[in-house]
Amino acid sequence: TRDRVRDLAVAMRKRNLSVYDMQRELAAAGHTISINSLTVLLREEGFSRLPRRADDERPVTVKPEIAAVADVRRLDLSPRSFRTPLAGLFLFVPLLDRIDLQAVVTAARLPGSKMIPAAQAVRSLLALKLIGAERKSHVMDLVTDQAIALFAGINVVPKRSYLAAYSSRIDHKACLRFMEAWLDQVEQAGLPHGASFDLDFHSVPANSAQEPLEKHYVSSRSRSQKGILVFLARDAEQRILRYANAGVTKGEQADEILQFVRFWNKHTGKPPAELVFDSQLTTYEKLSELNREGISFITLRRRSDKMKREIYSQPDSAWRRISLPALTRIYRNPKVLENRVTLTGYEGELRQLAIMELGHEEPTVLLTNHRKLGPVELVTRYAQRMLIENGISEAVQFFHIDALSSMVGMKVDFDMQLTLVASSLYRIMAQRIGREYRHSQAKTVFRNLLDLSGKVEVAAASVVVTLDKRAHNPYLVASGLADKPTPMAWFGDKKLIIQFA
Repeated sequence: TRDRVRDLAVAMRKRNLSVYDMQRELAAAGHTISINSLTVLLREEGFSRLPRRADDERPVTVKPEIAAVADVRRLDLSPRSFRTPLAGLFLFVPLLDRIDLQAVVTAARLPGSKMIPAAQAVRSLLALKLIGAERKSHVMDLVTDQAIALFAGINVVPKRSYLAAYSSRIDHKACLRFMEAWLDQVEQAGLPHGASFDLDFHSVPANSAQEPLEKHYVSSRSRSQKGILVFLARDAEQRILRYANAGVTKGEQADEILQFVRFWNKHTGKPPAELVFDSQLTTYEKLSELNREGISFITLRRRSDKMKREIYSQPDSAWRRISLPALTRIYRNPKVLENRVTLTGYEGELRQLAIMELGHEEPTVLLTNHRKLGPVELVTRYAQRMLIENGISEAVQFFHIDALSSMVGMKVDFDMQLTLVASSLYRIMAQRIGREYRHSQAKTVFRNLLDLSGKVEVAAASVVVTLDKRAHNPYLVASGLADKPTPMAWFGDKKLIIQFA
């Protein structure tokens, strides 16, 4: 059989077949051989490598269908109908009707072209976020899907090469302008901001040894590696990410909390009322600056061996037993030791609360400048800070901020802005649906309610989307999202009509 394979390979090379074409034909004939073995065999027979061939010189094989070039000037408004597995995407159109996305893009001064204006580029990228596409390179699986193109207002979805090039044209200042303009719009759409924020850092791992990046601790991998550090602020009341800043260096890390305060002060006219974060976020000097600006904070204190010995040595009479209100909590009656402390770099005194019997072997130590909140409120509020981990988990698992494909070099900074937009839209969607979905995460809302196929009919003055039957459709009917037609200015001003099969 080896001689048979050799004879077949020689005959195929004389037909100018590549090693990959030869491997396929040999496999069809029942012969298994690797690419490396074929290369060695041909070299032994005196054949050199084939020169690069034009497409018309290659043998006829099954190839992917070549999609058209994205060009808004070729947008097809003619009547037609088609089926799509992404019909649920159109449920976001009534929500976006209350948000002037074009104004956001204009205020941010995002780049665009005659073929792909900025609004169409952003809508294309946003659509991938809303459907939970893991990587931007996966857009190649969707280039022939007419639903995403219609949602974006363009003839076909832009390819991965364009998406990579587009994000690289957006600098940090443009991202800040985009974020501020989006916050203005989303607040007008019914998602007002709160006064208390949970803060944290997240490291987006980089899978490139050549990039001149700093090493940061990646919690998902339990190690330090090259990555991009992102600062996140989560609205504790609305439970959504409100602020993201990527590319923070180790030298800037401690000052990032003040950068957020300055941004929020500029955006709303006043600083945030309360900030909650862990001990690694900033320094005592920065805490002192927060205090001077009248900002309340709750944070953890790092526990030294000396501090733990002092806490353990306190008599039982110094401790106070409290009762936490959460009915689902296992450890509802911890004991608290409160005193006032002075710290190097901090002007004045801070309240320190050592908490035992909270489910940890070692005491939890809180620091705060709150004067009025009691121990119960302080412990409960800091425990709620852990929900920012849920927000980060949602950003990683559904919006895939960690899955940056090397084939599509999306800038983390702009990818985070798209995540803020998608997160806000899913929160508005959850509130609109209500009931048990009011506080659900994006992946749950998408899986149960929005992962819908359906039929799209484009008429002269309307676009009718008929969603297929699913068990949870009554929630969508009750939400009122399909009660009235929604004009789509980006698609010939046709009115979107949503129906249920």
